[in-house]
Amino acid sequence: MISRRNMLRIGGGLLAGLSLPRLTFAGDLVEIRMQGNADGSHVWFDPIGLRIQPGQTIRWLNMDPGNSHTATAYHPKNFDHPLRIPKGAEPWNSDYLLPNENFSVTLTVEGVYDFFCIPHEHAGMVGRIVVGQPGMSSADSLPTQAPGGEPIPDIALRAFPSIETIMKQGVVRPS
Repeated sequence: MISRRNMLRIGGGLLAGLSLPRLTFAGDLVEIRMQGNADGSHVWFDPIGLRIQPGQTIRWLNMDPGNSHTATAYHPKNFDHPLRIPKGAEPWNSDYLLPNENFSVTLTVEGVYDFFCIPHEHAGMVGRIVVGQPGMSSADSLPTQAPGGEPIPDIALRAFPSIETIMKQGVVRPS
């Protein structure tokens, strides 16, 4: 028989769990939310770091009522940005997503995928997805500037969670 104290403990745990921001896993679909403060002073992806398996689909959902956002791969085809996705992987650019709009991409090539929000890269709105078991040396070889392109802003470079942290935690929330 379950005591009243244990029942309250279980109920409290369930309520606490419901109040946490959720990472949605629906089969092979994983969701990343685009968010921001009500006054627009801070914007972010949640999670900012994520580990998935090859073939899983990522869906970015704009939950920020005051801003449009993009989910854009670091790739020379995207505004002459440096290549920060695996060679052979297809780059993506969601275009501007209005509040409650979404965009999806399926990642099949193992490696590290860095992405950014076009209008908010200079505010540090970036994220990192690790697919499968990439070699840890891949972190050392990520360029910070494409030939002839602009360098990645320092605030964006500092915002990326480490590959080691993503591999250990699986999901890294913004701080």
